[in-house]
Amino acid sequence: MTRHLFILTGASRGMGLAMAQQLLVPGNSLLCISRQVNNALAVQAVNAGVLLLQWAQDLASGAHVSTMLAHWLHEQKSHEFASATLINNAGAIPRIVPLRDAEPDDLSHALRVGLEAPMLLTSAFLRATQDWQGQRKVLNISSGLGRRAMASQAAYCAAKAGMDHFTRCIALEEASQANGAKVCSLAPGVIDTDMQIQLRTADAKVFPDQGSFVNLKSSGSLASPADAAQRVLTVLMRSDFGSEPISDVRK
Repeated sequence: MTRHLFILTGASRGMGLAMAQQLLVPGNSLLCISRQVNNALAVQAVNAGVLLLQWAQDLASGAHVSTMLAHWLHEQKSHEFASATLINNAGAIPRIVPLRDAEPDDLSHALRVGLEAPMLLTSAFLRATQDWQGQRKVLNISSGLGRRAMASQAAYCAAKAGMDHFTRCIALEEASQANGAKVCSLAPGVIDTDMQIQLRTADAKVFPDQGSFVNLKSSGSLASPADAAQRVLTVLMRSDFGSEPISDVRK
């Protein structure tokens, strides 16, 4: 067992892309699942001599993607991997309006990408790798908004709160297994991504917290995607990863 397998969703931009870039080092194999393939990432992988697969898939169709993942994992030679890690990073923020004004399709998409897909992928990963001998980990990228309510953010807050709670559940389940997976739902801090642009350019009349997001940018309080990715991966690589199912990089 000489290689480490990483499966990463939402890897085409933002912190997900930064994590993918930092994971492309000798000894790793990386499967990225995103809406689009990132050509620069493919070039980096070739130059680094690292095996990279990119699946262009919409995680709103989580059942289909999780079935693909299960089949792919069953085809792997598990004895070649010292560890296998699933990182559920993809998320979606719907139109920033009170729940009463939200469009049904918009709500459905946010919950499918942000909660349903991570649950389905985690289920497929844990089932397909349950007999693997290497260490197994699941890292769910959560948010502070899963732990505190915010007006006009009901779907996003609910998805992240659900992610936190299903992580608590599988931590209990895996603790009883001989080679149970280590799991953690981790808040990565505030990051300078497209999502932040959506929040600070929202209509303040329907989004009371809009000004606080403007202040985060103007005060230089946002971490770069690269810095945030490094902090997240540092937590992932720690020997005590999973000792707390719910955590925050700022702790």
